[in-house]
Amino acid sequence: MSEHGGAGQHGRNASGGVGVSGIGEFGLIGKITARLSYGPTTLLGPGDDAAVVAAPDGRVAASTDVLVDGRHFRRDWSSARDVGHRAAAANLADIAAMGATPTALLVALCMPADLDTAWAEELADGLSAEAATVGASVVGGDMSASPTLTVAVTALGDLAGRPPVLRSGARPGDVLALAGRTGFAAAGLTVLTRGFRTPRLLVEAYRRPQVPYQAGPQAAQLGATSMIDVSDGLLADLGHVSAASGVAIDVRRDGFEVPRQMADAAQALGVDPYTWILAGGDDHALAATFPPAVVLPSGWRPIGLVTDGAGVTVDGVAYDGPVGWDHFR
Repeated sequence: MSEHGGAGQHGRNASGGVGVSGIGEFGLIGKITARLSYGPTTLLGPGDDAAVVAAPDGRVAASTDVLVDGRHFRRDWSSARDVGHRAAAANLADIAAMGATPTALLVALCMPADLDTAWAEELADGLSAEAATVGASVVGGDMSASPTLTVAVTALGDLAGRPPVLRSGARPGDVLALAGRTGFAAAGLTVLTRGFRTPRLLVEAYRRPQVPYQAGPQAAQLGATSMIDVSDGLLADLGHVSAASGVAIDVRRDGFEVPRQMADAAQALGVDPYTWILAGGDDHALAATFPPAVVLPSGWRPIGLVTDGAGVTVDGVAYDGPVGWDHFR
């Protein structure tokens, strides 16, 4: 990383803090790695050409996601720690959706040379804290100068001897169930976009998703036939399951409760709350299909059925609203 390129005198940035160019790449790496803690699957952390992570199963589930400043987050809406939690959650949820237990994160950080080092350190705190909730660790990564702040995360996970739960296994007659919540983060984003900071429940859901990580391996143990992380909107993501499995999926509105804060915000903003619930992303709930004989445990609730046919419907009819997020629209 360049030692110049945009920072002010003595490496200070416009806000008076120390820009990353002021301490250089290896100085920043040292500051970040000093803040990390490591779980039991980390056999060798940062410091060599590669980390070493235990893989007792002999297979590794892996997923990558990218967050771009101004596209996926805004620094005036979220703290660096919040962004760290969100970036980790987006990847850890993908591992859980395969029925695996997350073990490690690798993080690539591209940033302007005048980015305050404190921001990068707090980002690392958020990443590490979210990973620790499932016993995983940040074990390495890379960094580079870039005009656009970008956080790219790769997650690894352990299948514990079970086959992965794919999107392609749903069968007619299966029950569609959901673990976690949908619509909260989308509602929070709408609130922030309109210039408000409350209801806090919704805004905090956008800043730091509450992901039901343990529900993924639990679903695998129960014999889930398919599963997906709801990141881009429930209907959009169920569309992937429908296409991969060659089935139709019907979602029931009465499978969802609209909390008071969401109902109040929807009324104040002139929004149908089911638009958030059915098409909003970033909560990282897990949607799965189960054989009808399976008794769903606490944390999973039925929200629909799998039938013969193709496509996703709501209460038996085509949904005429937006179905989710598209990164290129």
